[in-house]
Parts: sequence; C-alpha cells; structure tokens
Amino acid sequence: MNIPGIRSLFKTSVALYHHSYNVVGACVPVFNRKTIHTTNVVKDLMEFFDTKKNWKETNIKVGRAWKLDELRIKSNTDLHKLWYVLLKERNMLYTMEHACNEKVRLFPNPERIDKVQESMNNIETVVRERNVAYYQLETGETGERPVTDVVNVFGLPEKYEKKEYFIPQFMNSRWVKPYLEHGIVNSRAVKKFFRLYREKQLNEKRRARNRDFHHVQHLLKRFPDMDMEKLKAEYPDVDIERAKRSRKARGHFMPKY
Repeated sequence: MNIPGIRSLFKTSVALYHHSYNVVGACVPVFNRKTIHTTNVVKDLMEFFDTKKNWKETNIKVGRAWKLDELRIKSNTDLHKLWYVLLKERNMLYTMEHACNEKVRLFPNPERIDKVQESMNNIETVVRERNVAYYQLETGETGERPVTDVVNVFGLPEKYEKKEYFIPQFMNSRWVKPYLEHGIVNSRAVKKFFRLYREKQLNEKRRARNRDFHHVQHLLKRFPDMDMEKLKAEYPDVDIERAKRSRKARGHFMPKY
C-alpha cells in the first residue's frame, strides 16, 4: 500500500480547499452589522390598532396635550419626530373609534383624539412662529401668504389668501364673471340678498339688546338694593337710568333711588 502517495494527495487537497475558501472570502463584500438598532418592530396593519390589553378597557389613563411652552424649547428634529408620533397615534385612535362603532361598543376616552389634535395644532403654531422669525430676520417680511379683504359672490366680506395663477387676471373667467362692472357681485339678486342679510343682522342685535334691557328690569325689580356699578359693568349696552324709571322695574314698593 502506497502510504506516502496518499499523504501527499491529502495535503494537496487540503491546500486547494483553503486557497479556494480564501479567494471566495475576498470576493464577498463585508457588511458591518449593528448589534443595536432603534427602529420599531414592524407589526404590519396592527400599527393601526391599540395594544391588545386596552381592547376591553373602559377607562384608559392618558396624559394631557403638549403645551406651547413645552414645544418652544424643542429642536426642529424633535418636533418633526413628535409630529409623526402624534400622526400615528391619531390614525390609531380613528381606527379604534371606527372599530368600536362597528361593534356597537363604547370608545374609551374619546377626548384622546382632541388632545392629540391640540398637540398637533400647537406644533404647527410653533413651526409657524419659527418660520416667521426666520423670514423677518433674513428678509424683513413674515414669509406668510398675503391676505386681503375681498367681497365674495354673495356680497359679503371675507379674507382671501393670494396665490399664483398661470393666466392673467383679466383672462380668468372665474374672476371676470363675478367681479366685472356688471358681474354677479353687482347684480340685483346679490344686492337684494345683502340688504336682507343686513336687515337680519340688525334685527338680531335689536332683539339681543331688548332681552338685556328686560333682564335688567327684572333684576332691579327683584333686587332693588343691588350694586349699580357692577350692573353697568355686566350690561354696558343697557341704559340703567332708563331701566330704573320704567314701571317693570318698580314692583310693589317705593324705590330707594
């Protein structure tokens, strides 16, 4: 039996194996693997639902909304992260509210939606404040879209935010048709509507003024010794002296004033 030949063959095969392994290892790129990561666990559509331990709860303990003073001390990066956290929370609450309505069950703590919406509104307020401060420092302007007072097609005043159009104003039929000299705004129907609308507003003010006057008369009738200064401060639009001279304010006794 040729033992030396077998040994040489074995050594040659082992050397070829190690050589091929090193070549393959050199060709494969090396990826750096992170042992710690901060991303959330992917839960697919379950991200739109609350945790299962809260499904059968009738009262869930939650905190208050974010205040403006707390958000003003945070950086833009933190506000950006907090916005998406609140956005996910709002979508989850809407999904849970819809699921509870489908199953005719009571949605626990519905004020959570209001708190999340209040926090998101406060974030928008803080971001707008920072943008206005930046533009005023750099350009001397607020950077906000300019707003003008215009009249709508019903003849009522309203606020209009200016924006860019791809055609000039005189070619824009949506503007020319209502606002020309003989357009919809100046038509007889709009003028009649505006006249009746103003009449309705004046009638509502007159009724409110009469209600306050009659209420003051009853107060003077029931409490003749009340403080007149406080009464004037509470009802500044009411003529107190005229109310005191009326018959409804006297009652069945001799007034002391």
